[in-house]
Amino acid sequence: MRRSPLFEQSKWAKALIFFGGAVFALYLIIYGILIAMTADGYAGVMVSMMPVILILDYLLRFVFQTTPGVMVKPYILQPISRYTAIECFLLSSHFSGFNFLWLAMFLPYSIIILIAGAGFGAVMIELVGCILFIMLNSQIYLFFRTLINRNVLWFLPSVVLYALPFWSLLMSDKHAFSKALDLYADFGRSAWLLPVLITVLVLLFFINRYFQFKYVYEEISKKKERSLKHISQFGFLNRFGLIGEYLKIELKSNMRNRAMRSRCIMSLSMIIIFSSLTAYTNIYNSTFMTNFWCIYCFALFSVTSLTKFMGQEGNYIDLLMVHEENIIALLRAKFWFYTLALLIPFLIMLPAVFTGKFTWLMMLAYMSLTAGLVHFIIFQLAVYNKQTIPLQLKVTNGSNFENGWQLVIEMVALCSPGIIVSTGFALVGETATYVFMILLGLIFVVGHPWWIRNIYQRMMQRRYENLEGFRSTRQ
Repeated sequence: MRRSPLFEQSKWAKALIFFGGAVFALYLIIYGILIAMTADGYAGVMVSMMPVILILDYLLRFVFQTTPGVMVKPYILQPISRYTAIECFLLSSHFSGFNFLWLAMFLPYSIIILIAGAGFGAVMIELVGCILFIMLNSQIYLFFRTLINRNVLWFLPSVVLYALPFWSLLMSDKHAFSKALDLYADFGRSAWLLPVLITVLVLLFFINRYFQFKYVYEEISKKKERSLKHISQFGFLNRFGLIGEYLKIELKSNMRNRAMRSRCIMSLSMIIIFSSLTAYTNIYNSTFMTNFWCIYCFALFSVTSLTKFMGQEGNYIDLLMVHEENIIALLRAKFWFYTLALLIPFLIMLPAVFTGKFTWLMMLAYMSLTAGLVHFIIFQLAVYNKQTIPLQLKVTNGSNFENGWQLVIEMVALCSPGIIVSTGFALVGETATYVFMILLGLIFVVGHPWWIRNIYQRMMQRRYENLEGFRSTRQ
């Protein structure tokens, strides 16, 4: 790891992860104490809460856990068994620090119910069972994440799986859910808890062993490269000159390259889900939540796609440096591409307007702010990003943060709209705030030639450092 060119770049990310882990552990301790206070000295209550805990754990792993394929690639050509390399990383996933972070909740809970009168044996069985549940969840995550990397539609079966424990909510019987919780609690006190969990864990281990080896080896050996059957010309973009050519590249990259296409599909799927929940349910009726999801749906596509700004161009960045100011045309093409792409979430969220959850002024305000201010902030990543992203590799490609500036810029981009909205609502009210957001966004949109040139000048000051980073991280 110390020999990796990304070692120095990842130190900021590690520091942020440790800080976030400490805050998360503090919350877990609080919730562990609260759950123990409702247990009245009986074991099994934590197991009844595991369906909710496992959902949270599964979603967090998309941020903090990579598949073994990302780490095992350098060992595939070594004179050791390929299955041995896969097994080593699968076993290490069982004993990762993230898994044992949940002890911050389980240990205070176990100590309190033990003092309250629960039997020592029952407490230990439940404690070990909860840890096994988390380990089992890591294997489920690895299974689905590997398949999701190949086809984003595999996210839907994982949603169904984690929704199964809540089947009782669909029944007309009002007491069905409480009965289901009692059933889960009884299982947590049962002697069958540990044997069942261990058996399922071993079974999933061998399933993951097969799939990880199959897909990693298939990707590395390039066994399924598809031939191009149709070439789209996008001739209507010719009138825009060099910017039009880069717009063609951006369109074709998002349509053809697996890594970029999967990010687009994932972000659009999440926009559809959240806008549908807002439009057709009463879950997010408060002013804060409707504003939060409105800006989130607009910013999600841009932030998801531009987090690794210039990463895909790192594969051929040397060619872009041949002609002077070539990069300016590329940056302007990206700006217009992702600005026009905001029409897609705008259309997706129209049902929320028709149902009265969003207003037209609110939609225009957030779309304008995203096109102007948020894009201005995110585009600063072009100066500091220097890690090449493979265009086709998904199973064996990592997605870690690069440096501290990247983290700062992303946090500012995500938080600045909320700060503007909350401050404006408190001082001048909703209507005036939305009008201000529209004007602010339009200022940055109209002024994009000036701030893009400033970004280009700063990129040129760091060009040799960035070129070295792009070249050393190509796969």
